[in-house]
Amino acid sequence: VIKQSKMLADEISDYISQEFGFGDFIFKGGENGKETFRIRNLYELEQMVGAISDSDLERIASMNIMSKWLKARGIFSLSSTFFNMSVAKDGSIEAHRKALLAALKDYRINQGLGETAQYNPETYNDAIWFARVGKGSMGGKGRGLAFLNHILQRHNMYDKWEGVRVLVPRTMVVTTDYFDRFIKDNGLRFVIQADITDSELLSEFVSATLPQELTEALRHFIRCTGKPLAVRSSSVLEDSYYQPFAGVYSTYMIPATENEDQQLRLLSKAVKSVYASVFYASSRAYITATGNVLSEEKMAVIVQEVCGTQDGGYFFPTLSGVARSLNFYPIGHEEASDGIVKLAMGLGKAVVDGDQVLRFSPKYPRNVLQTSTPEQVISETQQAIYALDLQPDKFKTSVDDAVNLARISVEDCTGFRNFKYVASTIDLESGRIVDSAIPEGPKYITFAQILKYRTFPLAEILTKLLDVAYQEIKCYVEIEFAASLDGEESLLNVLQIRPISADVNDSGVDWRKVDCSGALVHSSCALGTGWIKDIRDIIYLKSSSWDILNTPAMAREITALNSSMLSQKLQYVLIGYGRWGSSVPSLGIPVHWADISQTKVLVEAAREDFRTEPSQGTHFFQNLTSFNAGYVSVDPWTKKSDIYSEDALNALPAVEEGEFFRHVRLSSPLEICIDGRNSRALIKVNE
Repeated sequence: VIKQSKMLADEISDYISQEFGFGDFIFKGGENGKETFRIRNLYELEQMVGAISDSDLERIASMNIMSKWLKARGIFSLSSTFFNMSVAKDGSIEAHRKALLAALKDYRINQGLGETAQYNPETYNDAIWFARVGKGSMGGKGRGLAFLNHILQRHNMYDKWEGVRVLVPRTMVVTTDYFDRFIKDNGLRFVIQADITDSELLSEFVSATLPQELTEALRHFIRCTGKPLAVRSSSVLEDSYYQPFAGVYSTYMIPATENEDQQLRLLSKAVKSVYASVFYASSRAYITATGNVLSEEKMAVIVQEVCGTQDGGYFFPTLSGVARSLNFYPIGHEEASDGIVKLAMGLGKAVVDGDQVLRFSPKYPRNVLQTSTPEQVISETQQAIYALDLQPDKFKTSVDDAVNLARISVEDCTGFRNFKYVASTIDLESGRIVDSAIPEGPKYITFAQILKYRTFPLAEILTKLLDVAYQEIKCYVEIEFAASLDGEESLLNVLQIRPISADVNDSGVDWRKVDCSGALVHSSCALGTGWIKDIRDIIYLKSSSWDILNTPAMAREITALNSSMLSQKLQYVLIGYGRWGSSVPSLGIPVHWADISQTKVLVEAAREDFRTEPSQGTHFFQNLTSFNAGYVSVDPWTKKSDIYSEDALNALPAVEEGEFFRHVRLSSPLEICIDGRNSRALIKVNE
């Protein structure tokens, strides 16, 4: 700049703009020195860093041009990161490029967290972490996720733990107005009212067409992610306090494919399948049981990245689970308010569907009853994992939303990279548990390295999450999560939050005034709201008919009995063996909540040759407690005070008797007391 210049002010302005970094970042590369990039924002800067040649990148890095440009915009933390990076430190220009790209993307993501953006096709990009398409409701799950996204950012959870990122998955919520348009534009009202099967209804929905602008938004989302996607329901009624609709509607997962059109086709099918699940017979039965009207139910859809990594043709997280801020069955020195976690390797279907998984208190992660002895490790730890099959042709239109999920036995998991983080070995010579997957011997999923040795701060993160959620919502909550440890940086995704009813834990009974003699059922493990009146019916599984191979047939029979009770508007006590509502037939009778909706007291009885741990942390159990139905676990074989007198029931005349169940009705109401505060229950004939 020449002082005597007649254009001095303009020249000074140009000089400051160019040399101090206040204008656009204009990059002139190549031999001719022509402008090749004009950078106006961080997204464009990231695109440039990834595209320019090694020599050009080394040149601008050595001159700290990017650092200066960032500092001029007040982005001091990122400017400092760029200033401190050098090619010499990183060892190669490619390592330097990779570090710059990672820093840029991480900053952009962090800036976008906590906000719910309205989708705009002109501005949507991979740094917009949570977006909504449409102007209707986001539904229960969608609202919960938006809330989680906000509080995680407000409490600085994203990078609170070194080497770990805590955040919701990349998400797009399709609001309920698109559901209404889809139904109306395709004339599906007539299909909904027709007397057809679930499969026929699903076929009609999948053959219909999504609105064009929704299809383009889904295509845009696919371009911003390279991961498999979960397509989840988020109805208006879901995740409310007293009627959570947990597990009632469908969740589908689709693999990532190299062909964008193929993945869009799979994604569109999944969205339409979730829409169809509103009108399945089981969904309609649940809506009726909760006193709602089907015409008032609206469905939003959540599209999310699936947490995990690819291995052996499958995609799954290192671990997943459910954390509850209220533990209904504390043991030892644990307290109810310490919370409880159910944890599994692989996808969370194993947890929410009631498989055998690990249970621990996040306040005392080293105290895990199931891994206290080799015998318990062998019999009480996870037997199989769920993973997404990455073959696109495995995803077929089906009422079963797990159509493309593989269930893999633990014995077949030893070759997976993730297995080393979660496995222990039984030393056959010494008979002891070795907290490593390296030694020879049978392997079991114990999570010992994580829970005992804190190789990943899972318990600390979950404790903080539950505390923050309770502080923000002012009630007990249940949080679904998944984590991937198989990468340069560990990731924990928070997938869902819902309130849980604590009413069942607030009842109190003076047992000194209760006569327990002659009890049909007495239990020291129960949840309930005190005295239950006006129940005269008991439906129980005949021990002589128990067969672990016939549990699906038992489910069909109890569904028919429940329909009869529903038509008579009668509630009843239901008694069976194993775990009610488990998706694994070998653990109990695989019913859905709608199949036993008239149950007022649910009893899980143990046999000398068949025991399972009490239900907790599953979709089925969430519905049970939210409806204030009593829950009783009876195990006379290990608890001397527990009683289940089937002989007394057999002596009563039957109203109806099938192959598996027997229905008896008393002349006067039963005496039923279920005390959640003291975890005690009594059912007896009122003489």
